[in-house]
Amino acid sequence: MVAQVRSVQDLYARFRHLIHELAKFGVIGGVGFIVTLVGADVLRFDAGLGKYKAVTVATVVATLVTFFGNRYWTFRHRERTGTGRESVLFFVMNGVGLLIQYASIFAFQDVAGLSGKLWYNLANFVGIVFGTIFRFWSYRRFVWRESIVEVLEEEHEAEEHEHEVLEPTAAAAAPAPGPADGLRVDEAGRIR
Repeated sequence: MVAQVRSVQDLYARFRHLIHELAKFGVIGGVGFIVTLVGADVLRFDAGLGKYKAVTVATVVATLVTFFGNRYWTFRHRERTGTGRESVLFFVMNGVGLLIQYASIFAFQDVAGLSGKLWYNLANFVGIVFGTIFRFWSYRRFVWRESIVEVLEEEHEAEEHEHEVLEPTAAAAAPAPGPADGLRVDEAGRIR
């Protein structure tokens, strides 16, 4: 039981950074999701906009909301490469996400011929889900990249944690070589 708890703790320690980012992204994404889905529905069926115009306007508004939420909360610890660069990439990636929504609406309504409010909202929902998966990946990869220092620090922490776990077992298993063996240990603890 203790080993299983230790495994879960080790797994969490290894992916802590990703888990926290994903949770924050989920909160901001939830707000963007509501803005997009409700906004598109209201614009399409109450304001009478076309199916693509409605989803475009709602997505642009949600994009503005999510940009500020992600920049200043989800990915605030990430290296800043310039607001202009981030903004352009963010909006380009959201444009690709919007194209995914268009494809979903096209597939449901134009190809399958499923019309009406329910099918429009379902198509928009499916497009948002797949668009969001793409957005999370692209934001992490292209928009708010980790600095090399953060990556190296995380790797170092993981190695230290593994070393702490393995050290007592390794020390008990094999006696330390001594001068009689012709081996020496340098300042870093390496055997020479």
